[in-house]
Amino acid sequence: MIKSIDKERVPVIDIKKINSASNKIEIAKELYKASTGLGFIYIQNHDISENLINDLRKDGLNFFRSSTDDKSKVLITKKHRGWLGFGGAKMGDKAKPDLKESFIWGYQYDDGSLPDDHQLRGVNKWPKFLPSLQQNAMSYFHQINELAKNLLTCFAMGLNLKENFFIRNCNAPLSRASLVYYPDQPKEMGEMQFGVSEHTDFGLLTILCQDSVGGLQIKGLDGQWFHAPPIEGTLIVNVADLLSRWTGGIYKSTPHRVVNSSGQERLSIVLAFDPDPETLINPGEIPEIEKNTNEEPITCGDYLIWRFNKAFSYRKN
Repeated sequence: MIKSIDKERVPVIDIKKINSASNKIEIAKELYKASTGLGFIYIQNHDISENLINDLRKDGLNFFRSSTDDKSKVLITKKHRGWLGFGGAKMGDKAKPDLKESFIWGYQYDDGSLPDDHQLRGVNKWPKFLPSLQQNAMSYFHQINELAKNLLTCFAMGLNLKENFFIRNCNAPLSRASLVYYPDQPKEMGEMQFGVSEHTDFGLLTILCQDSVGGLQIKGLDGQWFHAPPIEGTLIVNVADLLSRWTGGIYKSTPHRVVNSSGQERLSIVLAFDPDPETLINPGEIPEIEKNTNEEPITCGDYLIWRFNKAFSYRKN
């Protein structure tokens, strides 16, 4: 049985005054409390334009409803940019391929270029049949990426670190955004089929913009799954594996999954925030946890390559 949301476990935090020094301290305390518990948070007053969200969601639905031939013109590249079709992602060795499609893009310079010096950082691919997608997607990316950086200053403050501790190397970040499309899941597919099967996120921080359909489920500390439905005007923020590793497990990366049995199609907008690939993820830099972790230092880029190679079928071909 799946439980309803428990707001004590997934708090709603108002970040309206995050740029005010005194309020930022309070927000940092709230984020610390939530992230040392379950690691999932609803945030409100985030200042991401609702009109932009709606425009991007409309573009996303138009893209995924298009023909396979049209979508194949921006097929996923080895740099993890473009369209990833059904069956392209698998979150565990024993799991079925996820019942979803994705369109993925990332950081780029104003002229559309980007340093081509890492396996997961490359030029974005944009469908010519949907010209509004590029503008809306990049506008959203820049806004949500800045929000992630702002939140990470609070995550640093919660550990009594300098505000820029987690974001000091972000000149050409590995951050990537995605439109994720889930068709309605027929009951005959069985209980072991998921839109996204049980997993934890790879990178530093995830910001999720749900639509009104819902389907996200979180695994509680008691091992029981519960729903995390959309709350109007909020985004969901969760700690991902690399931030948990960097903080020696103080910040928790929690398993979650998606089941879309709503009878409707579902579309989410996701930002996976990560800094520059050469950023060293070293728990030893944080004095309070130096002796409480056995994780070896690793660069952000190397860690993500390892995780991507396990999860995405196109990287095995």
